[in-house]
Amino acid sequence: MAKIAMVAGEASGDLLGYHLIQELKSLQPEVEIFGIAGPKMMSLGAKSLFPIERLSVRGYLEVLRHLWGLLKLRKQLYKHILKEKPDVFIGIDAPDFNFWLERKLKAKGIATIHYVSPSIWAWRQKRIHKIKRAVSHMLALFPFEPALYQQVGVPVTYIGHPLADALPMEPDVGLAREKLKLKKNQVVIAMLPGSRQSEVAFHADLLLETAIVFDRLMRENGQSVQFLVPLVTRETRDIFTSAWHQLLTQKPDTAIDLQIMFGHAHDAMTAADAVLVASGTATLEAALLKKPMVITYKMSNMSWQLLKRMRLQPYVGLPNILAGEFIVPELLQKEATPERVAQTLYNLLADKTGLASLQEKYRHIHAQLKQNSAQKAAAVVKQFLHV
Repeated sequence: MAKIAMVAGEASGDLLGYHLIQELKSLQPEVEIFGIAGPKMMSLGAKSLFPIERLSVRGYLEVLRHLWGLLKLRKQLYKHILKEKPDVFIGIDAPDFNFWLERKLKAKGIATIHYVSPSIWAWRQKRIHKIKRAVSHMLALFPFEPALYQQVGVPVTYIGHPLADALPMEPDVGLAREKLKLKKNQVVIAMLPGSRQSEVAFHADLLLETAIVFDRLMRENGQSVQFLVPLVTRETRDIFTSAWHQLLTQKPDTAIDLQIMFGHAHDAMTAADAVLVASGTATLEAALLKKPMVITYKMSNMSWQLLKRMRLQPYVGLPNILAGEFIVPELLQKEATPERVAQTLYNLLADKTGLASLQEKYRHIHAQLKQNSAQKAAAVVKQFLHV
C-alpha cells in the first residue's frame, strides 16, 4: 500500500490537503496518510499524530512562548516518519516548520514535496538555496514562481490556485445581498482588517475612521452606505468591536451603518460594491470576485523599515503582483490616512471606465490561475508513490 506523510499547519493547509487527498484517492484508492492533519483531512482518513492547533501559532511572542514544545513535537514527528518509511512527505505551507523536516527527510532518502511556495518573489529571495536542499519537488500556485526555481535547478510544477477553481468567474451579487438581507438602494463596502489579532489591532481605527469619511462623501452625493466587517475569530471580533465602541465614545455623533460579522467574508465581499482590505490572501479573493478594492497595511515602524529594505517588488498586493502593474491602489503605513483611503475608494467607484477595464484584468488573472490545482498536485504526488 502506498504511504504518504503529510503535514498541514493551519486551517488553509487543511483545506488544501483535503482536496489533494480527494484527488489522490481517485487515482490511488489504497493509500495511507499520516502526519499532522486538520478535521477536513481527517474526515478522509488521514491520521493526525498531533493536533493541528499545536502548529497554528502566529506572532513572534506566541512562537517564542511555544518554541520548546514545537521543537520537541517536530523531532518526535521526524522520528515517527523515519520509522514508517513513507513513499513521500508532503509539507503543506507552514514553511518554518516543514522545511526543516523536509531537509532532514530528504537527506535520509525520503522524497519531499512542498505545497505552496513561500513568497521568495517578495522578500528574502536567498531562501531559495535552503529550499533546494529541502525539497524534491515544489508545487507553485502562481505562474511567475516556476522560473525562480528552475534557475537554481529545483523541480517545480505550476498547479494554479485553488481559490480560482473554487470561485465562479461571474459572482452572484444579488444572491449574496439577499442572503445577507442587505438594502437594495445602499452602496455596500466590505472592510477586511486581516485575520491575525495584531493586524486587526493595527487596522481597526484606520478602517473605522475611513468609513466615517467615506460615508460623509457619499451622503454629500445623496447615497447611503452599509459597511460589512467579517471577522474570522472571536478574538479578532472583540478587538474590532472594542475599537468601534471606543470611537463611539470619542465621537458620539457618529452614525454610520456598520455590521460586524462572525465569518461570512466570502458573502460580504461578493455582496460588496468595493472592498477595503489589508494586504494578504483576501486581496486575491477580492480580485477573483471581481471587486474594485483599496489595499492598505499598517505595522510597527521598526517592522516596516525592516520589510521595506527586504522588499523585491514595488507592489505588496497579490492582484498587482499577478498583473505586473498597479491595477488597484495600495496605501501603506504613513500613506494610509482615513482621508486618503476614503477619497481613493470614492474615486475608484466613480470611475466607471476604469472599473470596466479592471474587470477584464481580473478575468485574465482568474483564467490564468484556474488550473484544477488539486488534480495537478495529485498527478505530481502519484509519480512518487511505490505501487
